[in-house]
Amino acid sequence: MTRYRERLWPAPWLLIATALVMPASMLVLAPISVPAGIATAIVLYGGCVVLFVLGAPTIEVDERMLRAGRARVALDLLGEPQSFTGQDASLERGQRLDARAWLLIRGSIDPVVKVPVNDPADPTPYWLISTRRPRELAAAIEGSRRPAGAEENR
Repeated sequence: MTRYRERLWPAPWLLIATALVMPASMLVLAPISVPAGIATAIVLYGGCVVLFVLGAPTIEVDERMLRAGRARVALDLLGEPQSFTGQDASLERGQRLDARAWLLIRGSIDPVVKVPVNDPADPTPYWLISTRRPRELAAAIEGSRRPAGAEENR
């Protein structure tokens, strides 16, 4: 059963900024053929949008596993997640960042969740994951890490 699922879609401003490929390609091809420039501009912009959408990673938490993009880790190997927003999130992505950390960060998404990895065989100290809903992701990881039946005893 999936407890959390989020697709990190590109920000609208990124798709709008990518539209600058259209006038650039039209400027290059206009001296040769205006219709070819227009057609090329549309195809290039469409290709960029398709690549952004297809390349958008998914974050998923179920009862046993955390999946972020193509990576996955068993929840019993994880420590307590921490969510960060604003200046703290910027510090986690910058000055406080450990070079050995595994990253799934997107520049257009400010909040991050830091998930410690408690596997002695894994040199990765933690995962740092961009998310639009940091508290929900941290709660889903923490809730799924509890032993079976722990929620029933509350």
